[in-house]
Amino acid sequence: MDTNNIIGQQDVLDWLIGLEQANRLPHAMLLTGPQGVGKMAVAIEFAKYLLGKNDPFGNARLMVKKGTHPDLHYSFPVIRPKNTPSEKKMESDDYKAEWMDMIQRSPYFGLSDWMAMMGAENQQAEIGVGESNALVRRSSLKSSQGGYMVNIVWQTERMNGECANKLLKLIEEPPEKTVFMLLAEQPEQIIETIISRTQPITVKPLPAETIANALMAERSLDEDIAMKVARAAKGSWLHALQIISGESERMEFFAQYYQLMNTAYHKNVAGMKDWSRLIYGWGREKQKRFLEYAVMITRELFMYNLHEPELCYMTPKEEVFAKKFSPFVNEKNIIIFNNLYNTAIRDISRNGNANMVLFDMALKVIALLQRK
Repeated sequence: MDTNNIIGQQDVLDWLIGLEQANRLPHAMLLTGPQGVGKMAVAIEFAKYLLGKNDPFGNARLMVKKGTHPDLHYSFPVIRPKNTPSEKKMESDDYKAEWMDMIQRSPYFGLSDWMAMMGAENQQAEIGVGESNALVRRSSLKSSQGGYMVNIVWQTERMNGECANKLLKLIEEPPEKTVFMLLAEQPEQIIETIISRTQPITVKPLPAETIANALMAERSLDEDIAMKVARAAKGSWLHALQIISGESERMEFFAQYYQLMNTAYHKNVAGMKDWSRLIYGWGREKQKRFLEYAVMITRELFMYNLHEPELCYMTPKEEVFAKKFSPFVNEKNIIIFNNLYNTAIRDISRNGNANMVLFDMALKVIALLQRK
């Protein structure tokens, strides 16, 4: 079996194969774990195994790889393009070409990559009722190969309520030999009734050694550099690739975090207005990802300030910044910083005026930096 696309996680794949071989494979599984740890890679390789059981010549696995197998279906969040009639129920097949382009490049990608692939601007992507109707329609069909029918649902937490309830009915009364593999980064946002009817499978962050070895083997990095990148990636192969590419969203977020802190340090209110307008132009999804980054990097600065380098996971550029700036993140303000950024995430998620939320947050950062 071709498992070259999997970095680590072989034990998860082997466990799933063992369940099937023992006739104990559940019809619905929920694979959870952080972004970039390999959930999609495992799901695709397991689909190759399931759909290739009755194909000794390997054609089924090749079709899965090319995205042409009739018994493998993907569901994922989509946007509603501008000028699309409101009565149109968006479904995954509306973006099938873009999706297949994405997963054929690599099974390691994030929501920001997918939003860019769709050409999203300020829209929020979701899995809606149109997709649940498609799931019901597909489930009424018989397997073209006489074996399994596999449904991979990416970003399950982005299902709206109506779609989630229809999926629940499918899971409660599944068609014969139909397998649902639900992938999620934030399972707490999935309705409890779906969670209770699925087999939970945790896809853990990759050990730094695993990422470093893969970087040395696949990207020809020196051992020291590979290990530094691996530690900064915090268990995510996707993040490791982004770091070495130098073109990652993390780099952009670091630049704007640096700008926020520098502007706040100099109490430059006009500069903060400009900064908040710039971040406002990103759209809500990217704004929230930036604020999640702010929570993370602020924690790293705090740990650096405590002189605990083995507990710090920063890129080289972030570490250079930490050497000078970490004293400003300390036991007097770390909790308040964390609450400030998380409150902004909450307010933006609730459709608050992002420009006002960001500007107000930036002004409060000025006061927090004085708590040394």
